Amino acid sequence: MKHKIAGIDVKHTGWATLSVACIRLPDGKLISREVEDHGVAVAVLPYDPDRKTVIVVEQFRPAPFVALGQEATLEAIAGIVEGENDAEAARREALEEAGLRLRDLERVGSAWTMPGISTERLTLYLAAYRQDDRVTDGGGVASEDENIRVIEMRARGLRDLMDAGDLVDMKTLALTQALQLRHPELFS
Repeated sequence: MKHKIAGIDVKHTGWATLSVACIRLPDGKLISREVEDHGVAVAVLPYDPDRKTVIVVEQFRPAPFVALGQEATLEAIAGIVEGENDAEAARREALEEAGLRLRDLERVGSAWTMPGISTERLTLYLAAYRQDDRVTDGGGVASEDENIRVIEMRARGLRDLMDAGDLVDMKTLALTQALQLRHPELFS
Protein backbone atom coordinates (compact mmCIF):
# COMPACT_ATOMS: atom_id res chain seq x y z
CA MET A 1 0.00 0.00 0.00
CA LYS A 2 1.15 3.56 -0.70
CA HIS A 3 0.29 6.89 0.93
CA LYS A 4 -3.24 8.05 0.10
CA ILE A 5 -5.11 11.28 0.61
CA ALA A 6 -8.09 10.46 2.82
CA GLY A 7 -9.40 14.01 2.79
CA ILE A 8 -8.53 17.69 2.56
CA ASP A 9 -10.26 20.27 4.73
CA VAL A 10 -9.73 23.82 3.38
CA LYS A 11 -9.48 26.21 6.34
CA HIS A 12 -8.72 29.50 4.56
CA THR A 13 -8.61 30.78 0.99
CA GLY A 14 -6.88 34.07 0.19
CA TRP A 15 -3.44 34.86 -1.20
CA ALA A 16 -2.64 31.35 0.04
CA THR A 17 -4.92 28.40 0.63
CA LEU A 18 -4.46 26.80 4.04
CA SER A 19 -5.71 23.25 4.41
CA VAL A 20 -5.49 20.26 6.69
CA ALA A 21 -4.75 17.08 4.77
CA CYS A 22 -5.69 13.71 6.20
CA ILE A 23 -3.19 11.16 4.88
CA ARG A 24 -3.42 7.38 5.14
CA LEU A 25 0.07 5.95 5.68
CA PRO A 26 1.15 2.64 4.10
CA ASP A 27 0.52 0.88 7.45
CA GLY A 28 -3.08 2.20 7.46
CA LYS A 29 -2.58 4.87 10.14
CA LEU A 30 -4.23 8.26 9.51
CA ILE A 31 -2.28 11.47 10.11
CA SER A 32 -3.26 15.15 9.74
CA ARG A 33 -0.88 17.75 8.31
CA GLU A 34 -1.29 21.44 7.54
CA VAL A 35 -0.61 22.43 3.92
CA GLU A 36 -0.04 25.95 2.54
CA ASP A 37 -0.61 26.47 -1.18
CA HIS A 38 -0.09 29.70 -3.07
CA GLY A 39 1.10 28.38 -6.39
CA VAL A 40 4.23 27.74 -8.39
CA ALA A 41 6.98 30.37 -8.20
CA VAL A 42 10.12 31.57 -9.97
CA ALA A 43 13.24 33.45 -8.95
CA VAL A 44 15.95 35.05 -11.06
CA LEU A 45 19.33 36.57 -10.23
CA PRO A 46 20.35 38.95 -13.04
CA TYR A 47 24.07 39.63 -13.54
CA ASP A 48 26.01 41.99 -15.79
CA PRO A 49 29.02 40.05 -17.11
CA ASP A 50 30.90 43.19 -18.16
CA ARG A 51 30.48 45.27 -15.01
CA LYS A 52 30.42 42.20 -12.69
CA THR A 53 27.26 43.38 -10.97
CA VAL A 54 24.01 41.74 -9.89
CA ILE A 55 20.54 43.12 -9.32
CA VAL A 56 18.67 42.16 -6.17
CA VAL A 57 15.65 43.70 -4.49
CA GLU A 58 14.88 44.73 -0.95
CA GLN A 59 11.36 44.63 0.40
CA PHE A 60 9.23 44.29 3.50
CA ARG A 61 8.13 40.72 4.26
CA PRO A 62 5.48 40.17 6.96
CA ALA A 63 6.75 36.76 8.14
CA PRO A 64 10.33 37.86 9.06
CA PHE A 65 8.85 41.02 10.57
CA VAL A 66 6.45 39.04 12.78
CA ALA A 67 9.15 36.49 13.71
CA LEU A 68 12.10 38.82 14.36
CA GLY A 69 11.04 42.41 13.70
CA GLN A 70 13.12 42.39 10.50
CA GLU A 71 12.05 45.36 8.39
CA ALA A 72 13.26 44.14 4.98
CA THR A 73 14.97 41.26 3.22
CA LEU A 74 17.50 41.34 0.40
CA GLU A 75 16.35 38.87 -2.24
CA ALA A 76 16.64 37.68 -5.79
CA ILE A 77 13.74 38.82 -7.97
CA ALA A 78 10.86 36.39 -7.49
CA GLY A 79 7.15 35.85 -7.80
CA ILE A 80 4.24 33.56 -8.51
CA VAL A 81 3.64 32.03 -11.93
CA GLU A 82 0.37 33.55 -13.14
CA GLY A 83 -0.86 31.45 -16.06
CA GLU A 84 2.36 31.68 -18.07
CA ASN A 85 5.33 29.33 -18.22
CA ASP A 86 8.15 29.64 -15.67
CA ALA A 87 10.51 31.55 -18.00
CA GLU A 88 7.80 34.06 -18.96
CA ALA A 89 7.00 34.56 -15.27
CA ALA A 90 10.67 35.21 -14.46
CA ARG A 91 10.85 37.82 -17.23
CA ARG A 92 7.61 39.47 -16.05
CA GLU A 93 8.80 39.60 -12.45
CA ALA A 94 12.15 41.11 -13.49
CA LEU A 95 10.33 43.86 -15.38
CA GLU A 96 7.83 44.53 -12.55
CA GLU A 97 10.29 44.42 -9.67
CA ALA A 98 13.51 45.75 -11.18
CA GLY A 99 12.46 47.43 -14.44
CA LEU A 100 14.73 44.95 -16.18
CA ARG A 101 14.04 43.42 -19.58
CA LEU A 102 15.62 39.97 -19.62
CA ARG A 103 16.27 37.90 -22.71
CA ASP A 104 18.09 34.62 -22.17
CA LEU A 105 17.53 32.74 -18.94
CA GLU A 106 19.88 30.10 -17.58
CA ARG A 107 17.84 27.52 -15.68
CA VAL A 108 19.44 26.42 -12.41
CA GLY A 109 16.72 23.98 -11.34
CA SER A 110 13.41 23.55 -9.53
CA ALA A 111 12.96 22.71 -5.87
CA TRP A 112 10.33 22.57 -3.14
CA THR A 113 10.83 25.65 -0.95
CA MET A 114 9.42 24.17 2.29
CA PRO A 115 8.32 20.57 1.60
CA GLY A 116 7.24 20.08 5.22
CA ILE A 117 4.36 22.54 4.84
CA SER A 118 4.14 24.19 1.40
CA THR A 119 3.23 23.04 -2.10
CA GLU A 120 5.40 25.82 -3.59
CA ARG A 121 7.82 24.59 -6.26
CA LEU A 122 10.37 27.28 -7.14
CA THR A 123 12.23 27.39 -10.46
CA LEU A 124 15.54 29.24 -10.23
CA TYR A 125 17.24 31.17 -13.04
CA LEU A 126 20.34 33.22 -13.68
CA ALA A 127 20.17 35.84 -16.44
CA ALA A 128 22.77 38.09 -18.03
CA TYR A 129 21.77 41.72 -18.53
CA ARG A 130 23.32 44.95 -19.78
CA GLN A 131 22.85 48.51 -18.49
CA ASP A 132 20.47 49.36 -21.33
CA ASP A 133 18.19 46.46 -20.29
CA ARG A 134 16.99 48.66 -17.38
CA VAL A 135 13.89 50.09 -19.09
CA THR A 136 11.90 51.33 -16.05
CA ASP A 137 12.56 52.07 -12.39
CA GLY A 138 10.86 48.85 -11.25
CA GLY A 139 9.62 48.87 -7.68
CA GLY A 140 6.91 46.23 -8.00
CA VAL A 141 3.21 46.45 -8.70
CA ALA A 142 1.75 49.46 -6.87
CA SER A 143 -1.63 47.80 -6.28
CA GLU A 144 0.17 44.94 -4.46
CA ASP A 145 1.94 47.35 -2.04
CA GLU A 146 5.28 45.75 -2.82
CA ASN A 147 7.39 48.93 -2.35
CA ILE A 148 10.46 47.22 -3.74
CA ARG A 149 13.85 48.92 -3.69
CA VAL A 150 16.12 47.84 -6.56
CA ILE A 151 19.76 47.35 -5.64
CA GLU A 152 22.55 46.92 -8.14
CA MET A 153 25.73 45.76 -6.46
CA ARG A 154 29.03 44.07 -7.23
CA ALA A 155 28.76 40.29 -7.47
CA ARG A 156 31.63 40.14 -4.97
CA GLY A 157 29.52 42.18 -2.54
CA LEU A 158 26.67 39.66 -2.73
CA ARG A 159 29.12 36.80 -2.20
CA ASP A 160 30.62 38.64 0.78
CA LEU A 161 27.15 39.02 2.33
CA MET A 162 26.59 35.29 1.84
CA ASP A 163 29.98 34.38 3.31
CA ALA A 164 29.29 36.58 6.35
CA GLY A 165 25.93 34.86 6.94
CA ASP A 166 24.02 38.03 6.11
CA LEU A 167 21.91 36.65 3.22
CA VAL A 168 18.81 35.34 4.97
CA ASP A 169 16.73 34.34 1.93
CA MET A 170 17.17 30.72 0.81
CA LYS A 171 16.52 31.30 -2.91
CA THR A 172 19.08 34.10 -2.97
CA LEU A 173 21.64 31.89 -1.21
CA ALA A 174 21.12 29.13 -3.78
CA LEU A 175 21.29 31.51 -6.73
CA THR A 176 24.42 33.24 -5.40
CA GLN A 177 26.12 29.86 -5.05
CA ALA A 178 25.00 28.84 -8.54
CA LEU A 179 26.34 32.11 -9.95
CA GLN A 180 29.70 31.50 -8.23
CA LEU A 181 29.93 27.97 -9.62
CA ARG A 182 28.78 28.75 -13.15
CA HIS A 183 30.35 32.20 -13.60
CA PRO A 184 33.37 32.46 -11.28
CA GLU A 185 34.86 35.25 -13.40
CA LEU A 186 32.22 37.62 -11.98
CA PHE A 187 33.83 37.39 -8.54
CA SER A 188 37.42 38.29 -9.50
